Amino acid sequence: MIVSRILVTGSADGLGRAAADSLLSAGHEVVVHARNPERAAGLDALSDRGAHVVVGDFAERDAVRRVAAELNDGKPLDAVIHNAGVWSGPAVMPVNVIAPYLVTALLRGPRRLVYLSSSSHFDGRPSTDGVDWRGGKAGSYSDSKLFVTALAAAVARLRPGVLSNAVDPGWVPTKMGGPNAPDDLELGHRTQEWLASSDDPQALTTGGYWYYGEQLEPHGSVHDEDFQDRLLRTLAEETGTVL
Repeated sequence: MIVSRILVTGSADGLGRAAADSLLSAGHEVVVHARNPERAAGLDALSDRGAHVVVGDFAERDAVRRVAAELNDGKPLDAVIHNAGVWSGPAVMPVNVIAPYLVTALLRGPRRLVYLSSSSHFDGRPSTDGVDWRGGKAGSYSDSKLFVTALAAAVARLRPGVLSNAVDPGWVPTKMGGPNAPDDLELGHRTQEWLASSDDPQALTTGGYWYYGEQLEPHGSVHDEDFQDRLLRTLAEETGTVL
């Protein structure tokens, strides 16, 4: 096995925590992320095992930029699992779309990128008109997951040396999913770990939409290059940062 250095955003709990724990157990170098010092304190069990901790509220663009700059100053990353996400409220677009876009644009080096999608992306609207990217009001979770799935496909197209994929982890019993979620938490984090670290030939592919180790067909607009380009232009204008 080749040891990789892997960033898992939003890893204080839930799927991100499970992925970070599993990757550490497999012998990889892991960078974990929490949105504030209080939540970072809960990562002591992982940092005691060698994980590096970065802290920044991904609802705030300046914090995302600070985290990216800190990571660029350190040991190069091999992979990023863009796990951080929120279900509702004004932070939906800033956390679910703006943050992974900025991290992708700013980080130097990662050759594998994994973005967390959702089956909810099938209900998203392939239009950026009227979207409140700054979180002044609640955004559509479905739209945000369609956007980030299209972002993954766009990166796969525009960066041929990078493996970029989207993963639907299922509806699992996390704080976001709720205690009665029907899917398997253990299976919910395995596909993104595999895509981030495995030398399996299937894991060395790009531009896929994955669910529990199987590649599925996403929303029709995900691979629409015109939509991808419109989305990237909008995000570049909104953030002042070109991918």
